[in-house]
Amino acid sequence: MTWFSFSVKRWGRMTKFLSLFCLCLFLVTSCTPRPQTNSPTGNGRITIGTTSKPRTLDPADAYELASLGLVFNMSDRLYTYEPGSTAIKPQLATALPKVSENGVIYTIPLRQGVVFHDGTPFNAQAMAFSIQRFIQNKGKPSFLLADIVESAKATGENELTIKLKKPFAAFPSLLAFSGVCAVSPKAYEIGEGKFKPNIFVGTGPYKLTNLGPASVQFDVFDKYWGEKPANNGINVQILSSGVNLYNAFRKKAVDVAYLSMDPDQIRSLEEKAKKGDWQAIPNQGSVMSYMAINRNQKPLDNPAVRQAIASMIDRLQIKERVWYGQADPAYSMIPTTLDVYKPVFQKAYGDGNTEKAKQLLTSAGFSKSNPAKVEIWYPSSSPTRSLAAIVLKALAKKTMDGILQFEVIAVDSTTFFQQIPKGLYPAILLDWYPDFLDADNYIQPFLSCDKGSIEKGCQDGGSQSQGSFYYSDRMNKLIDQQRQEQNPEVRNKIFAEIQNLVATDVPYVPLWQSKDFVFAQKGMSGVQLDPTQNLVYKTIRM
Repeated sequence: MTWFSFSVKRWGRMTKFLSLFCLCLFLVTSCTPRPQTNSPTGNGRITIGTTSKPRTLDPADAYELASLGLVFNMSDRLYTYEPGSTAIKPQLATALPKVSENGVIYTIPLRQGVVFHDGTPFNAQAMAFSIQRFIQNKGKPSFLLADIVESAKATGENELTIKLKKPFAAFPSLLAFSGVCAVSPKAYEIGEGKFKPNIFVGTGPYKLTNLGPASVQFDVFDKYWGEKPANNGINVQILSSGVNLYNAFRKKAVDVAYLSMDPDQIRSLEEKAKKGDWQAIPNQGSVMSYMAINRNQKPLDNPAVRQAIASMIDRLQIKERVWYGQADPAYSMIPTTLDVYKPVFQKAYGDGNTEKAKQLLTSAGFSKSNPAKVEIWYPSSSPTRSLAAIVLKALAKKTMDGILQFEVIAVDSTTFFQQIPKGLYPAILLDWYPDFLDADNYIQPFLSCDKGSIEKGCQDGGSQSQGSFYYSDRMNKLIDQQRQEQNPEVRNKIFAEIQNLVATDVPYVPLWQSKDFVFAQKGMSGVQLDPTQNLVYKTIRM
């Protein structure tokens, strides 16, 4: 073997090695997902990062925040909310509805000069079609209207008449629900299960231009009837986890980050926002968290035990230990964002009132040797409820001298929600995302009962499905009265009595009210949430 032949062979092997290395490097760099951003391009488009992946864009079947948030930004409803308020205002309607004396016929004048994304003119016939489709296609949220609406008809080119099965004072607020939006009759059809999850053809300021597994793209609808968006379009990047969203925002790969990060990640971004690295925009949310107490299980069948639990719970401790201050204590079933809110649990029980709790339990016959033992169940997929359960157990152990003892048990979410109506759980931790912003939506689903008795509790109805099995003739009558009452002042008084009755009977203990955070890079403006927690895309500008 000569030196030359050795060198040629070695050089040939080195060439093969370098070629293979370069090929591998190319493949690695090509296949590695890279976050996209529009900020550096200066094209006026906004990139929004989220972990919420939509299941469908069909408004007749959308019932999750991820889907409804996108539908909200591409659509118009008959009514929407005043910015920063839970008061409704006309959108595709031109005025609040005219209501018949018996409270069942709503006549609504409609806006003219509106077209759908496919060029179809909007009119009363199209709005009636959209409502009929929402009901008859029987998607997840169809019950919201199916239980209430008897008919929806065009009574003029620009006049819609809706007849209800029975009076429902909250109906205008229900018409602001994102799913009850106008959709093009040419793009959709009526029929059970006939959904189109991958398209959207409405009348809103954006039209859908791309729907992928990890991204959604909106372009500005140039024939929109209202004020044009402050940006040139939206790219939604769907990240696989809160950690990825947190890192993407920190590296400026997304302009705006909303939903969902853990409290410690939010705290970290908040602290850097105070230093001027970016913007943290807090928003008072309307999501409520409760402990539902099953009155059919011992020792919770004794009202004194339920009241004792309400007394010993320290919401301020939960706020700091679970949420790092990123939530507010809840003292009513109704959130503070609604004007009928009254802090009835704060007045009746306070926070961490362990002396009162001990007195109640002692009067009910419980002691250190005969403690009240209560199991608290929660879904294992919820880190906040998991931590809250642990905090509650620790508080009871530390402050109640053994008279009240909590055992906390996690179970997978599917099993958890399947078993609640069966009454297997003594106490559970629940979150409630409202369908629409009226106090009725925080009361009727939890406290109404269609069939039941004082002796057996609720056997069929809202309180059974939410796990408390609460039954009260008085409560049923109050719920029915507020639903029929058109006078806001009289209705508010009924809600006050409802809240007082909840604080006395304690079928639920309100725990905390959400506070939402949106994070935006420096120099951006117009970043805001609407009262239903949807991020408003059209006002964002850079």
